[in-house]
Amino acid sequence: MSSKDKIAKYKVKVNDVIQNMVYELFKKQPENYIDWMIQYLEVRRTKLHVKGSQSQQIEYHISSEEENEDDVDQLENAIKKDQQFRTSVSAEVYGLHNKKEDFKPRVIAKNQDQKERIENKLSGVFMFQALDQNEKNIIIDAMEEKHFNPGDWIINQGDDGNELYVVAQGQLDCYRRFSKNQEPQLIKQYQSGDMFGELALLYNAPRAASIQSNTDSILFALDRSTFNAIVKEATVKRREHYEEVLSKVEILKSMDSYEKTQICDGLKEQHFKPQEYILKEGEEGHKFYIVVKGTLIAFKQNEEVLRYKSGDYFGELALINKVPRQATIQAETDSIVVYLDYQAFIRLLGPIENILIRNSDNYKKFIN
Repeated sequence: MSSKDKIAKYKVKVNDVIQNMVYELFKKQPENYIDWMIQYLEVRRTKLHVKGSQSQQIEYHISSEEENEDDVDQLENAIKKDQQFRTSVSAEVYGLHNKKEDFKPRVIAKNQDQKERIENKLSGVFMFQALDQNEKNIIIDAMEEKHFNPGDWIINQGDDGNELYVVAQGQLDCYRRFSKNQEPQLIKQYQSGDMFGELALLYNAPRAASIQSNTDSILFALDRSTFNAIVKEATVKRREHYEEVLSKVEILKSMDSYEKTQICDGLKEQHFKPQEYILKEGEEGHKFYIVVKGTLIAFKQNEEVLRYKSGDYFGELALINKVPRQATIQAETDSIVVYLDYQAFIRLLGPIENILIRNSDNYKKFIN
């Protein structure tokens, strides 16, 4: 193995550990974060040791027979970069969000038409919907309009990221490499009103995918500093809440963190009182539902056939088979559900059949 390949292999392992640790750090938000990170790494090390003893030994370092001075220098540089990354994470998570009074947002001059176009696009992006008008104005002033040609790469998987983007015009392709030796796969497309690039800002992690423009495209870019001061905390809490909901859905458990965040971004919430109907038998179906709270009852020809509780889902058969609703669903208690409309699901993750096929064994036990 060449020196370059060894360094690349090492960086992949380090990035995977750090990215997952930072993601969990945001979710847990422990008071003593240093002790928490030490404990996290100890647990990770133990799991790797057990896995290695069951199959093959895990390599924790390059053997001395293969080392040379260049390798050592490159490894030391990689470690230094990793340490700088961890330092920046600690500072950002536990420092910057407490210094909003020191924040001075950037202001990029734009005419009224540009401001209205940006505000119109922001209204459709969940991340900005909870902001008050003053906060929205700060975001609008800070956004920069950028133009791209067909074939231009906006972001590349693995790179550092300092901006998120909202699509104003055009169509862009999202590619993701799931392993080092695998070719990038087209996993979704972005169009007007969609947003991408926020994961690197939310978790201070490398870009999770690559985005390429396949038309003349116009994007609105928001910088990291403004995002951190105005948007970040509320977004993390919202995603954490919905990821917890998704974690209870058996058929979605094989999805990775990246896929789950994409679904979270498309979820919409509805509240129902006892006796209210969520859907009725025979209606045309356009939504896939997940129960967050409460108890729902399914009736078929006025007979109770199923009960749904937190973590259960329904509505998928009408979407998959393109048939009318097969049952009536009514709230028995005060209930909360989240849903994805079919078009949003396709835009975010591709056809729902792909997920169901990947979980076909689990799915059969639910529909038999």
